[in-house]
Amino acid sequence: MKVTDGNFSAVVTGGASGLGAATARMLADAGVTVLAFDLESSIAKARETGTAKESITYLPIDVTDFEQVKAGVEQAAALAPLRVAVNCAGICPSMRIVGRNGSHDPKLFATTINVNLIGTFNVLNAAAGVMSSQEPVDADGQRGVIINTASVAAFEGQIGQAAYAASKGGVHSLAICAARDLAGVGVRVVAIAPGIVETPMMASISDEYRTELENLVQFPKRMAKPEEYAALVAAIVDNGYLNGETIRIDGALRMPPR
Repeated sequence: MKVTDGNFSAVVTGGASGLGAATARMLADAGVTVLAFDLESSIAKARETGTAKESITYLPIDVTDFEQVKAGVEQAAALAPLRVAVNCAGICPSMRIVGRNGSHDPKLFATTINVNLIGTFNVLNAAAGVMSSQEPVDADGQRGVIINTASVAAFEGQIGQAAYAASKGGVHSLAICAARDLAGVGVRVVAIAPGIVETPMMASISDEYRTELENLVQFPKRMAKPEEYAALVAAIVDNGYLNGETIRIDGALRMPPR
């Protein structure tokens, strides 16, 4: 299966901005039928700023709602065989377990797990169910690939990242288990663990903090571009032997405690 085949559909969560938008554009430019899931407010903003792409179908879907996800996945499969699902939707709050204002807000922790981990599983679950019923695309019996977004925080969570690191650690651990679960139906599962990326999530940081972060990267000393993440997605789709792995894309970054 190759991205350039273009004769299939794909779903991309968080598809209206950042990593998801770059991935959705890459797939659409290759001729893939792309459905981008995102919150209605994010889709509206993409249309207002002109970053939405006409060849992409944007659906207001909350990944924490399994019924919404399932309906969106089935809509994609009705247009063309569903071969690719990419999970980019996520949030990145910051709060210490014990800070100046007391202990960590348990609701914030639960919300982060719900969006980043359970939302990812909802899409994986729905997509795998659809993919498993489709005809294989090659002699190996491959039916599709699901790509989830972890983070270097899964391995080097910094101070204040308890909720985020735990959620992304779950995404990392899910890769090998899901790959084994789905091996019998020919569906691959791979996770990508980005370092610091030039996304809207990073837009609010100060120039001083940005320089500090970039100096932690070994080479090249800059933030990653969303298009570089998208290029890795394409490589994973194209390489049928990549499975059950978490791939770091971080310029050899290793995060310090703070």
